Amino acid sequence: MSEPVQVTVEPGDEGRVDKALARHFPDAGRKQLAELFDEGVVRVKGKLAKKGDRVAAGDIIVLSRVPVSGEAMRALPDPAIVLDVLIERADFIAIAKPAGIPSQPLRAGELGTIANGVVARWPECAQLGDDSRDGGLVHRLDIGTSGVLVAARTEAAYRALREAFGKGLVEKEYLAITDGRPVSRECDAPLEQRGNHVAVDNTNGLAAHTIFEVDKATEAHALVRCSAQTGRMHQVRAHLAHCGSPITGDTLYKGRPLAGFEGFFLHASKIKFPLAGETIEIAAPLPERFAKALAAAGLA
Repeated sequence: MSEPVQVTVEPGDEGRVDKALARHFPDAGRKQLAELFDEGVVRVKGKLAKKGDRVAAGDIIVLSRVPVSGEAMRALPDPAIVLDVLIERADFIAIAKPAGIPSQPLRAGELGTIANGVVARWPECAQLGDDSRDGGLVHRLDIGTSGVLVAARTEAAYRALREAFGKGLVEKEYLAITDGRPVSRECDAPLEQRGNHVAVDNTNGLAAHTIFEVDKATEAHALVRCSAQTGRMHQVRAHLAHCGSPITGDTLYKGRPLAGFEGFFLHASKIKFPLAGETIEIAAPLPERFAKALAAAGLA
Protein backbone atom coordinates (compact mmCIF):
# COMPACT_ATOMS: atom_id res chain seq x y z
CA MET A 1 0.00 0.00 0.00
CA SER A 2 1.38 3.41 -0.94
CA GLU A 3 1.66 6.25 1.55
CA PRO A 4 -1.51 8.35 1.99
CA VAL A 5 -1.67 11.51 -0.12
CA GLN A 6 -3.04 14.76 1.26
CA VAL A 7 -4.86 17.28 -0.92
CA THR A 8 -5.61 20.72 0.51
CA VAL A 9 -8.77 22.36 -0.79
CA GLU A 10 -7.80 25.68 -2.33
CA PRO A 11 -9.98 28.81 -2.34
CA GLY A 12 -12.33 28.51 -5.29
CA ASP A 13 -12.44 24.71 -5.05
CA GLU A 14 -15.02 24.65 -2.26
CA GLY A 15 -18.14 22.56 -2.74
CA ARG A 16 -18.47 18.88 -3.57
CA VAL A 17 -15.43 16.86 -2.65
CA ASP A 18 -15.48 14.85 -5.89
CA LYS A 19 -15.35 18.06 -7.93
CA ALA A 20 -12.49 19.38 -5.79
CA LEU A 21 -10.55 16.19 -6.54
CA ALA A 22 -11.40 16.45 -10.25
CA ARG A 23 -9.78 19.90 -10.34
CA HIS A 24 -6.73 18.59 -8.47
CA PHE A 25 -6.40 15.52 -10.75
CA PRO A 26 -7.47 16.92 -14.16
CA ASP A 27 -6.17 13.90 -16.09
CA ALA A 28 -8.23 11.42 -14.08
CA GLY A 29 -11.57 10.46 -15.61
CA ARG A 30 -14.86 10.76 -13.77
CA LYS A 31 -15.12 6.98 -13.42
CA GLN A 32 -11.64 6.73 -11.95
CA LEU A 33 -12.47 9.34 -9.33
CA ALA A 34 -15.82 7.69 -8.55
CA GLU A 35 -14.02 4.43 -7.83
CA LEU A 36 -11.97 6.12 -5.12
CA PHE A 37 -15.17 6.81 -3.20
CA ASP A 38 -16.63 3.38 -3.96
CA GLU A 39 -13.50 1.74 -2.57
CA GLY A 40 -13.51 3.88 0.58
CA VAL A 41 -10.09 5.44 0.06
CA VAL A 42 -11.18 9.09 0.47
CA ARG A 43 -11.35 10.69 3.92
CA VAL A 44 -12.18 14.21 5.05
CA LYS A 45 -11.71 15.17 8.71
CA GLY A 46 -10.95 11.55 9.51
CA LYS A 47 -14.22 10.21 8.11
CA LEU A 48 -14.93 8.27 4.94
CA ALA A 49 -16.18 10.70 2.30
CA LYS A 50 -18.98 10.30 -0.21
CA LYS A 51 -18.95 11.95 -3.63
CA GLY A 52 -21.52 14.56 -2.65
CA ASP A 53 -19.93 15.59 0.66
CA ARG A 54 -19.01 19.26 0.94
CA VAL A 55 -15.55 20.67 1.62
CA ALA A 56 -14.36 24.17 2.41
CA ALA A 57 -11.13 26.00 1.59
CA GLY A 58 -8.38 24.72 3.85
CA ASP A 59 -9.94 21.27 4.37
CA ILE A 60 -7.55 18.38 3.86
CA ILE A 61 -8.62 15.41 1.75
CA VAL A 62 -6.65 12.25 2.51
CA LEU A 63 -6.36 9.55 -0.17
CA SER A 64 -4.97 6.09 0.58
CA ARG A 65 -4.22 5.90 -3.16
CA VAL A 66 -4.28 8.40 -5.99
CA PRO A 67 -6.23 7.84 -9.21
CA VAL A 68 -4.30 6.16 -11.99
CA SER A 69 -5.31 7.34 -15.43
CA GLY A 70 -4.24 7.75 -19.02
CA GLU A 71 -1.65 5.42 -20.51
CA ALA A 72 -1.02 3.69 -17.18
CA MET A 73 -4.57 2.28 -17.29
CA ARG A 74 -4.68 1.30 -20.96
CA ALA A 75 -5.80 -2.29 -21.52
CA LEU A 76 -2.79 -4.49 -22.30
CA PRO A 77 -2.95 -7.33 -24.82
CA ASP A 78 -3.53 -10.78 -23.31
CA PRO A 79 -3.43 -13.45 -26.04
CA ALA A 80 -4.32 -16.10 -23.46
CA ILE A 81 -7.93 -14.89 -23.48
CA VAL A 82 -10.00 -17.08 -25.79
CA LEU A 83 -12.76 -15.05 -27.45
CA ASP A 84 -16.01 -16.44 -28.80
CA VAL A 85 -16.53 -14.08 -31.75
CA LEU A 86 -20.14 -13.62 -32.82
CA ILE A 87 -19.46 -11.13 -35.60
CA GLU A 88 -16.34 -9.43 -36.97
CA ARG A 89 -16.53 -6.38 -39.22
CA ALA A 90 -14.14 -3.62 -40.18
CA ASP A 91 -15.93 -1.19 -37.84
CA PHE A 92 -16.86 -3.35 -34.85
CA ILE A 93 -16.80 -6.82 -33.33
CA ALA A 94 -19.19 -8.64 -31.01
CA ILE A 95 -18.07 -11.20 -28.44
CA ALA A 96 -20.04 -13.83 -26.51
CA LYS A 97 -18.75 -13.12 -23.01
CA PRO A 98 -18.84 -16.04 -20.57
CA ALA A 99 -19.89 -15.57 -16.96
CA GLY A 100 -16.99 -15.23 -14.54
CA ILE A 101 -14.69 -12.98 -16.58
CA PRO A 102 -14.55 -9.16 -16.25
CA SER A 103 -15.33 -6.93 -19.21
CA GLN A 104 -12.34 -4.65 -18.59
CA PRO A 105 -9.39 -4.29 -16.21
CA LEU A 106 -9.87 -2.30 -13.01
CA ARG A 107 -6.20 -1.78 -12.19
CA ALA A 108 -3.12 -0.75 -14.15
CA GLY A 109 -1.48 -3.79 -15.72
CA GLU A 110 -4.36 -6.15 -14.98
CA LEU A 111 -4.86 -8.99 -17.47
CA GLY A 112 -7.50 -11.68 -17.89
CA THR A 113 -10.41 -9.54 -19.11
CA ILE A 114 -12.37 -9.38 -22.36
CA ALA A 115 -10.79 -6.00 -23.17
CA ASN A 116 -7.32 -7.54 -22.84
CA GLY A 117 -8.31 -10.28 -25.26
CA VAL A 118 -9.83 -7.79 -27.70
CA VAL A 119 -6.72 -5.58 -27.91
CA ALA A 120 -4.53 -8.68 -28.34
CA ARG A 121 -6.51 -9.72 -31.42
CA TRP A 122 -7.42 -6.25 -32.74
CA PRO A 123 -4.62 -3.87 -31.63
CA GLU A 124 -6.43 -0.82 -33.04
CA CYS A 125 -9.02 -1.16 -30.26
CA ALA A 126 -6.46 -0.29 -27.60
CA GLN A 127 -6.65 3.42 -28.43
CA LEU A 128 -10.45 3.61 -28.51
CA GLY A 129 -12.70 4.62 -25.64
CA ASP A 130 -13.42 7.46 -23.25
CA ASP A 131 -11.90 5.31 -20.52
CA SER A 132 -8.42 4.03 -21.41
CA ARG A 133 -9.34 0.63 -19.95
CA ASP A 134 -12.13 0.08 -22.49
CA GLY A 135 -10.14 -1.49 -25.32
CA GLY A 136 -12.86 -0.33 -27.69
CA LEU A 137 -15.75 -1.70 -25.63
CA VAL A 138 -18.84 0.47 -26.03
CA HIS A 139 -20.66 -1.05 -23.04
CA ARG A 140 -19.93 -3.57 -20.27
CA LEU A 141 -21.41 -6.60 -18.59
CA ASP A 142 -20.99 -7.57 -14.94
CA ILE A 143 -18.47 -10.30 -14.20
CA GLY A 144 -21.25 -12.78 -13.45
CA THR A 145 -23.28 -11.93 -16.57
CA SER A 146 -22.79 -13.72 -19.89
CA GLY A 147 -23.80 -12.62 -23.36
CA VAL A 148 -23.25 -10.13 -26.17
CA LEU A 149 -20.47 -7.58 -25.71
CA VAL A 150 -19.65 -5.08 -28.49
CA ALA A 151 -16.36 -3.30 -29.19
CA ALA A 152 -15.63 -0.68 -31.85
CA ARG A 153 -12.64 -0.92 -34.20
CA THR A 154 -12.71 2.67 -35.45
CA GLU A 155 -13.13 6.04 -33.76
CA ALA A 156 -16.16 6.81 -35.92
CA ALA A 157 -17.88 3.57 -34.92
CA TYR A 158 -17.06 4.14 -31.25
CA ARG A 159 -18.57 7.63 -31.28
CA ALA A 160 -21.65 6.50 -33.21
CA LEU A 161 -22.30 3.58 -30.88
CA ARG A 162 -21.76 5.60 -27.71
CA GLU A 163 -24.17 8.23 -29.07
CA ALA A 164 -26.73 5.51 -29.75
CA PHE A 165 -26.41 4.27 -26.18
CA GLY A 166 -26.69 7.81 -24.83
CA LYS A 167 -29.87 8.50 -26.82
CA GLY A 168 -31.54 5.24 -25.79
CA LEU A 169 -31.43 3.83 -29.33
CA VAL A 170 -29.86 0.54 -28.27
CA GLU A 171 -32.24 -2.30 -27.37
CA LYS A 172 -30.90 -4.97 -25.02
CA GLU A 173 -32.59 -8.22 -24.08
CA TYR A 174 -31.57 -10.39 -21.14
CA LEU A 175 -32.67 -13.78 -19.89
CA ALA A 176 -32.75 -14.29 -16.14
CA ILE A 177 -33.57 -17.16 -13.83
CA THR A 178 -35.33 -15.64 -10.83
CA ASP A 179 -36.60 -16.64 -7.42
CA GLY A 180 -40.35 -16.62 -8.02
CA ARG A 181 -41.87 -14.35 -10.65
CA PRO A 182 -41.87 -10.52 -10.76
CA VAL A 183 -44.92 -8.82 -9.30
CA SER A 184 -44.87 -6.28 -12.14
CA ARG A 185 -44.43 -6.30 -15.92
CA GLU A 186 -42.04 -3.37 -15.77
CA CYS A 187 -39.99 -1.30 -13.35
CA ASP A 188 -38.92 2.33 -13.65
CA ALA A 189 -37.47 2.78 -10.17
CA PRO A 190 -34.54 5.27 -10.28
CA LEU A 191 -31.20 3.79 -9.26
CA GLU A 192 -28.18 5.19 -7.41
CA GLN A 193 -24.81 3.48 -7.06
CA ARG A 194 -23.76 2.81 -3.49
CA GLY A 195 -20.38 1.14 -3.40
CA ASN A 196 -20.56 -2.31 -5.00
CA HIS A 197 -24.32 -2.24 -5.59
CA VAL A 198 -27.16 0.04 -6.59
CA ALA A 199 -30.27 0.95 -4.65
CA VAL A 200 -33.65 2.43 -5.52
CA ASP A 201 -33.50 6.14 -4.69
CA ASN A 202 -36.45 8.29 -5.68
CA THR A 203 -34.59 11.49 -4.78
CA ASN A 204 -31.08 11.11 -6.21
CA GLY A 205 -31.38 8.05 -8.45
CA LEU A 206 -30.88 8.03 -12.22
CA ALA A 207 -33.78 7.15 -14.53
CA ALA A 208 -33.95 3.45 -15.41
CA HIS A 209 -36.60 1.34 -17.12
CA THR A 210 -36.84 -2.44 -17.50
CA ILE A 211 -39.68 -4.49 -19.01
CA PHE A 212 -40.27 -8.07 -17.85
CA GLU A 213 -41.90 -10.98 -19.64
CA VAL A 214 -42.18 -14.37 -17.93
CA ASP A 215 -41.42 -17.15 -20.41
CA LYS A 216 -41.91 -20.03 -17.98
CA ALA A 217 -42.44 -20.43 -14.25
CA THR A 218 -42.66 -22.94 -11.43
CA GLU A 219 -43.57 -22.27 -7.82
CA ALA A 220 -39.92 -21.57 -6.98
CA HIS A 221 -38.41 -20.05 -10.13
CA ALA A 222 -39.14 -18.21 -13.35
CA LEU A 223 -37.37 -17.67 -16.66
CA VAL A 224 -37.78 -13.96 -17.29
CA ARG A 225 -37.05 -12.06 -20.52
CA CYS A 226 -35.92 -8.54 -19.65
CA SER A 227 -35.74 -5.59 -22.05
CA ALA A 228 -33.80 -2.45 -21.24
CA GLN A 229 -32.94 0.71 -23.15
CA THR A 230 -31.28 2.46 -20.24
CA GLY A 231 -27.99 0.97 -19.07
CA ARG A 232 -27.54 1.69 -15.39
CA MET A 233 -25.15 -0.34 -13.28
CA HIS A 234 -26.83 -3.61 -12.19
CA GLN A 235 -30.11 -2.32 -13.61
CA VAL A 236 -31.79 -5.65 -14.38
CA ARG A 237 -30.50 -7.22 -11.17
CA ALA A 238 -31.73 -4.36 -8.97
CA HIS A 239 -35.09 -3.99 -10.73
CA LEU A 240 -35.89 -7.70 -10.49
CA ALA A 241 -35.03 -7.66 -6.79
CA HIS A 242 -37.20 -4.55 -6.33
CA CYS A 243 -40.09 -6.40 -7.97
CA GLY A 244 -39.81 -9.30 -5.55
CA SER A 245 -37.87 -11.73 -7.77
CA PRO A 246 -34.11 -11.41 -7.35
CA ILE A 247 -31.98 -13.32 -9.82
CA THR A 248 -31.29 -16.82 -8.56
CA GLY A 249 -27.82 -16.97 -7.06
CA ASP A 250 -27.45 -13.17 -6.95
CA THR A 251 -26.68 -12.96 -3.24
CA LEU A 252 -25.78 -9.26 -3.51
CA TYR A 253 -29.49 -8.62 -4.19
CA LYS A 254 -30.84 -11.32 -1.87
CA GLY A 255 -31.12 -14.05 -4.50
CA ARG A 256 -30.99 -17.63 -3.19
CA PRO A 257 -28.23 -19.93 -4.46
CA LEU A 258 -29.22 -22.77 -6.79
CA ALA A 259 -28.07 -26.11 -5.42
CA GLY A 260 -25.05 -27.41 -7.29
CA PHE A 261 -24.26 -24.08 -8.98
CA GLU A 262 -22.18 -21.02 -8.20
CA GLY A 263 -22.96 -17.45 -9.19
CA PHE A 264 -26.13 -15.94 -10.62
CA PHE A 265 -27.99 -16.46 -13.89
CA LEU A 266 -28.27 -13.44 -16.17
CA HIS A 267 -27.53 -13.68 -19.90
CA ALA A 268 -27.41 -10.75 -22.35
CA SER A 269 -29.10 -12.66 -25.14
CA LYS A 270 -29.61 -9.93 -27.78
CA ILE A 271 -28.56 -6.43 -28.68
CA LYS A 272 -29.94 -4.22 -31.45
CA PHE A 273 -28.44 -0.90 -32.52
CA PRO A 274 -28.17 1.52 -35.47
CA LEU A 275 -24.81 1.97 -37.18
CA ALA A 276 -23.80 3.49 -40.52
CA GLY A 277 -27.34 3.59 -41.83
CA GLU A 278 -28.32 0.03 -40.94
CA THR A 279 -29.94 -1.68 -37.97
CA ILE A 280 -27.84 -4.48 -36.55
CA GLU A 281 -29.14 -7.24 -34.29
CA ILE A 282 -26.81 -9.75 -32.63
CA ALA A 283 -27.74 -12.74 -30.50
CA ALA A 284 -25.59 -14.82 -28.17
CA PRO A 285 -26.44 -18.52 -27.70
CA LEU A 286 -27.42 -19.67 -24.23
CA PRO A 287 -24.32 -20.95 -22.38
CA GLU A 288 -24.25 -24.59 -21.29
CA ARG A 289 -24.08 -23.51 -17.64
CA PHE A 290 -27.30 -21.52 -18.01
CA ALA A 291 -29.07 -24.38 -19.80
CA LYS A 292 -28.12 -26.81 -17.04
CA ALA A 293 -29.42 -24.36 -14.44
CA LEU A 294 -32.73 -24.11 -16.28
CA ALA A 295 -33.08 -27.88 -16.08
CA ALA A 296 -32.16 -27.91 -12.39
CA ALA A 297 -34.77 -25.21 -11.70
CA GLY A 298 -37.47 -27.10 -13.59
CA LEU A 299 -37.60 -24.52 -16.39
CA ALA A 300 -36.11 -26.49 -19.29
